[in-house]
Amino acid sequence: MQLRSLPFYTMDDFNFDGKKVLLRVDINSPIDPKTGNILDDTRIRSHAQTVKELIKLGASVAILAHQGRPGDSDFTTLGAHSIILSRHLGMEVNYVEDLFGPYARSQISSMKPGEVLLLENTRFYSEENIEKVPEAQAKTFLVKILSPLFSVYVNDAFATAHRSHPSLVGFPMVMPSAGGRLLQREVEILSSLFEPSSKPCIFVLGGGKVPDSVQLMETLLPKGLADKVLLTGLISHLFLIAQGKRVGKATTKIMEGKGLNALLPRAEALLKKYGDMILTPVDIAYLKGDARVEAPLDRIPDDSPIYDIGESTISMYSALLRDAKTVIMRGPAGYIEDPRFARGSEGLLQALVSSRAVSLLGGGHLRAISERLGIAEKIGYFSTGGGAFITFLSGEKLPALEVLIASKQKFNSDK
Repeated sequence: MQLRSLPFYTMDDFNFDGKKVLLRVDINSPIDPKTGNILDDTRIRSHAQTVKELIKLGASVAILAHQGRPGDSDFTTLGAHSIILSRHLGMEVNYVEDLFGPYARSQISSMKPGEVLLLENTRFYSEENIEKVPEAQAKTFLVKILSPLFSVYVNDAFATAHRSHPSLVGFPMVMPSAGGRLLQREVEILSSLFEPSSKPCIFVLGGGKVPDSVQLMETLLPKGLADKVLLTGLISHLFLIAQGKRVGKATTKIMEGKGLNALLPRAEALLKKYGDMILTPVDIAYLKGDARVEAPLDRIPDDSPIYDIGESTISMYSALLRDAKTVIMRGPAGYIEDPRFARGSEGLLQALVSSRAVSLLGGGHLRAISERLGIAEKIGYFSTGGGAFITFLSGEKLPALEVLIASKQKFNSDK
């Protein structure tokens, strides 16, 4: 697949030997509210390649990152993140409980080539929680105080590229800047979906973020980016209801309780225009006693919620995946917290890796299943983006990418 050239600098455009690098990553991770433990380190692992490469190229690296939002249960320090990152790098990461105060500046100044430090949660700083244009963010204290201490700024945080916070858009306005390897690869893969060589392109949408999936379909289908959209999980229940098909009283009640029926008019509109491109399950799985039971739609018990897609649906979807050139899969097909209902997700992933399609998976659940099945290395790419993923495919501008483009034009002779 031919990938488009990028309009911003990448790490290939800089000499990092002996340079101090300010690296923005997105290691925002799910946190157990009871224990405070990190439940999934996917994003932390994903950035390790960029850090390792910078170290290999002779740089010293200070990392900016955030965790949670003020007031939320996962709003916490980055101490645990530094321990996990140290493990994935195979070296110690110096966790600095400061962001741009005297202690942080002292630690940055004393860094030697090959050293890595992680600064405190950027969102502990109030201005980081406000979105403004890059010109305004360049004047914040975070940017004014930290930028003179570094030679290059590298943004590897694609998942937050749709935000316009100081740590994302302020630094490229005042210093030479590049996209990191994770951000670069994500932009390359998503850009390739606009190329004719990506066809046929199939999206498999599942998981619990139904409004996001509906929005994504409203973008993909009119633009011709998706040749087929295969639905699983809660969004498939929404579209089955919109088709007038039976999902059972228990599932109907769940949909009503989550307020998802409000999306029915949008689902109906999509079906009216693109019904031949949208596929819904033909059979499902539910729990009877302690056993997984599969049934066609017209035989769903009213007292049993739908927990997964059935074998006929797995076979139907798998056949389409094997003939695709590009497959984007977001969210699991069933209630995977119960191993009995991971079968749909497992079957689709196995079909995907047996195909020749370029693949991109979104969401930590699918990555975890891929790793458990021992097929993760056969997946083309695991996306870290959520809102940024949808914004990019919608054709909207992402502030963090736009400012990297502007930075290249501004600092094109100073690398």
